[in-house]
Amino acid sequence: MEMRAIRKKSRGWVKVLPLYLLTFLLFSACVDTDERPDTPTGNFEALWHMLDEHYCFFDYKQHEYGLDWNAVYNKYKVRVSDQMTETQLFEVLCDMLGELRDGHVNLSTSMDYGRYWAWHEGYPQNYSDTLERHYLGTNYKISAGLSYRVLDDNIGYVRYESFAVPVGEGNLDDCLTYLALCRGLIIDIRNNGGGDLTTAERLAGRFVHEKTLVGYMQHKNGPGHTDFSTLDAQYLEPSSNVRWHKGVCVLTNRSVYSAANAFAVWMHALPNVRLVGDHTGGGSGMPMSSSLPNGWSVRFSACPMYDRDKRQTEFGIAPDIAAQLTDQATAETIDPIIEKAREILTN
Repeated sequence: MEMRAIRKKSRGWVKVLPLYLLTFLLFSACVDTDERPDTPTGNFEALWHMLDEHYCFFDYKQHEYGLDWNAVYNKYKVRVSDQMTETQLFEVLCDMLGELRDGHVNLSTSMDYGRYWAWHEGYPQNYSDTLERHYLGTNYKISAGLSYRVLDDNIGYVRYESFAVPVGEGNLDDCLTYLALCRGLIIDIRNNGGGDLTTAERLAGRFVHEKTLVGYMQHKNGPGHTDFSTLDAQYLEPSSNVRWHKGVCVLTNRSVYSAANAFAVWMHALPNVRLVGDHTGGGSGMPMSSSLPNGWSVRFSACPMYDRDKRQTEFGIAPDIAAQLTDQATAETIDPIIEKAREILTN
């Protein structure tokens, strides 16, 4: 795909877990770039060096697909001149950022918003809002960002479209109490592009019954590509409110990203949970922001997060049980991903 694909908008984390907040704010305050002139060349140099010193996935992406940030500099440097227009400069900078293949890397201006969406483009959607309406029907409950009902085989079904729409403790209490007599629970987060990590943590806390290791995090502590702190263990604490003790299936597809990807990673660490569907989209870098000499805002991944086995999840995680939508099943108003989850929970 042409790197101009960074022109499509991505949804990312709005807030961070309380566990991460203090460290993240301290880290954000440390970003300082050398003063460069407000010219196309100066802005190009400022952006490349900013990422060179603070972006967190260079080594990982060099290993995964051969990213060479120095070669990227040489490739795009020749496209920049001080005679080019702002529109031309924006295009070159977006193309350069696209080399990182990161939906958390954005360039924001008054005229456009540079973004990368190939983390889900080119893959099967494995989600249909028509099928969602068929399974939810019309007599379903709505509580903040949650839509839920009891399916006819006594399996609870919860649809959560975006962690950008928060749910409170009372919402979760009401939902889980209503579904308490169900023999299993489906949480459908397909097409959830992320939002608030605190909300994802609040929901995940309803499925743990003791302090549980779910992953690790690092912080950039120097300008080198390998300058990181030691791995900090990240734990889920059990909620003091209503908790779920039975089986759970979390439905995923390629459009599960950012905070939703983190939720999938955390739930995958729990013994009574299975991920069903397709590979998630990823987006495991805690983003931070800075600006160029011309005032354009830059967002990029600065703190890598890992699963409980210390594996990278930047490019997503695979489901425990793979399932796909098919044209025939869709024509018959059957969602094979939901049906696979029902089968697992029934057995």
